[in-house]
Amino acid sequence: MLTKDKIIGIFCFIDDLLKTSGHHEDSRRQVSDSEVITTAIVSSLYFGGHQDRSRCFMKMMNFVPRMLDKSRFNRRLHALAELICSLFMQIGWYFKYISCEMSYVLDSFPVAVCDNIRISNCKLLQGKQWRGKQSSMRRYFYGIKVQLLVTKDGIPVEFGYVPGSENDSVSLKKLPMNLPAESEVFADSAYTNYEIEDQLMECDQIALKVHRKSNAKRKDSASAAFIKEYMRKRVETTISEIKGLFLRKIHAVTFKGWLLKITLFIFAFTLNKIV
Repeated sequence: MLTKDKIIGIFCFIDDLLKTSGHHEDSRRQVSDSEVITTAIVSSLYFGGHQDRSRCFMKMMNFVPRMLDKSRFNRRLHALAELICSLFMQIGWYFKYISCEMSYVLDSFPVAVCDNIRISNCKLLQGKQWRGKQSSMRRYFYGIKVQLLVTKDGIPVEFGYVPGSENDSVSLKKLPMNLPAESEVFADSAYTNYEIEDQLMECDQIALKVHRKSNAKRKDSASAAFIKEYMRKRVETTISEIKGLFLRKIHAVTFKGWLLKITLFIFAFTLNKIV
């Protein structure tokens, strides 16, 4: 629900994160980085990622009286892309090492850049590596997969982007998996990779608990299978809630801008959960 207290709370949280991280900016600026990021978060939470509507709303409601024009706002926001990822990682670090969270759930979800019929005219992406299959829906899509690691309470702590055609078991190698020792990571059968399971346990003391297929070499007991199935439901709920923030199509002029919007959706969802 869009409330004044929620927006102020998000701004204060972001501003405090920037101060504790030692972030500095030009004192002559009339609109701070905290205000730019907060406006982008509001657009993801309440306007489906439509940043110009959020920009007009924040100015009209006097949250940011000296709001930047559309072009300058976009330039400022794109320049802050790495900083936004850094802020997300700070939040993830808190859950992993300060609150001592030990149980996590890993899953992926597709984000299509366009309908299949428009692939030949797509300007953001080109190549067969972006064409993937969503097995649960029995359909193909053209875009990326978002690899998402959440706590047992559904708070995202890590994420990454891979081409749509890439198998989840291969994507495991690209995730940081920077977790405390003796952590448990629950995942579905698509992440079956015995080599990585053994490496994580031997090197980092992280137990990767993948849901086993009926023909798997390593079998699960009935109790272990039940726990894995139960834990997976949490990440599926989180994914559906994040995708619920999307519009039917995520509009962007460049691929980097498109990825930035997806990052903002995940970051906004996280902030909405904890603020």
